[in-house]
Amino acid sequence: MTVRDEHVGERPAGMQWPAVQSGGSTVVSELFPDQTTRAGDHAEPQRTRRRSETKAKKRKQRRRRTIAAVIISLLLLGGAGYVVVGFVSDLPFFGGDSSAQTVTDFPGPGHGSVQVVVNPGDPGAAIGATLVEAGVVASQKAFTAAHTANPNAASIQPGTYELMLEMRASDAVAALLDSTRRVSYKVTVPEGLTANQILERVSSVTTIPVADLQAAAVDPTAGLPAEAGGNMEGWLFPATYQFEPGSTAQTIVAQMIAKTVEVLDNAGVPADARQTVLVKASLVEREGRLPEDRAKIAQAIENRLDREMKLDIDAALAYGLGKPGTGLTNADKETDSPYNLYRVLGLPPTPIASPGESSIQAVMNPTPGDWLFWVTVNLDTGETLFANTLAEHNVNVQQLRKWQAENPG
Repeated sequence: MTVRDEHVGERPAGMQWPAVQSGGSTVVSELFPDQTTRAGDHAEPQRTRRRSETKAKKRKQRRRRTIAAVIISLLLLGGAGYVVVGFVSDLPFFGGDSSAQTVTDFPGPGHGSVQVVVNPGDPGAAIGATLVEAGVVASQKAFTAAHTANPNAASIQPGTYELMLEMRASDAVAALLDSTRRVSYKVTVPEGLTANQILERVSSVTTIPVADLQAAAVDPTAGLPAEAGGNMEGWLFPATYQFEPGSTAQTIVAQMIAKTVEVLDNAGVPADARQTVLVKASLVEREGRLPEDRAKIAQAIENRLDREMKLDIDAALAYGLGKPGTGLTNADKETDSPYNLYRVLGLPPTPIASPGESSIQAVMNPTPGDWLFWVTVNLDTGETLFANTLAEHNVNVQQLRKWQAENPG
């Protein structure tokens, strides 16, 4: 019977392989006692073997360098999907540490399209991670390096962007700085529109039903101040808005209300005076066309209120009747309405439109004067004349009638 040794081979049963010992200047193998060999006898062959191994290793390294150069050339010439950007010494082909980090980047320009979201406060590394996940850039490190290298990168705004897949990192940074790449619903709200007109405009762009927007305005989450009395009229600030995809009726209305509060606060309007200022500013907005006239109209309104004179403002009456001011008749002035300032003393119960910042500033800083009357005598240019007496005012009204006769329709 024989027993197999895992590393040596077969030996007769019961027989032990003699140990290989090392001591002094000789190495004795009891396997072959008649062939005892001194260590020095192998010294020269061992040195020769080491020299041969060293030369072979160098030849192998040269072959690796050659292979690496060929591969890189083929990648660059062949338009490969990515290139490796890093120190050549980091590559294992060149004797570097194969565990060293390299920066990968796509050559660009990219293909297809994908939408990515930059959140408020995202640093470059976070944006890079988002773009890597979306397949826009090859690595977070490449994007972070490009972000750091671009002096304007700090100006990247939060929002949704339309980018291409497999872009070069520097191109991705530039794209995020390009406002035309932002995907949003742009809604421009001019001064002087009513709340319903504003919501209809928002709905036409965002496709959110007007009813949903109206319901959102009275939702507590919209932030409508208590002094508004649950009425959003005048509280949807006129401006140009960029609403992100996925915006809800609540977030849109809340943004517009918050903008109104911001403008009022910046103008120094106390919280308990906000509604009154908006009411006055809405009258100024609808009555005045030119900035220099608005501050005069604001002063004339104060003068009439101080003297307990009815304001006689057509724009308020037209708002109450739901018709344009140019369509008013003398019979309309007899209408029983809280907005008929020909019959009601004081201000209307709510704003009649959304005033812009210029009209709010006019109310807060009216031009000093004794005017009690004003009339726009040129409906094309908005030229407005002011008077202290009714007689002077009637003369100015005749100028309006003359213009109307010369410009029918």
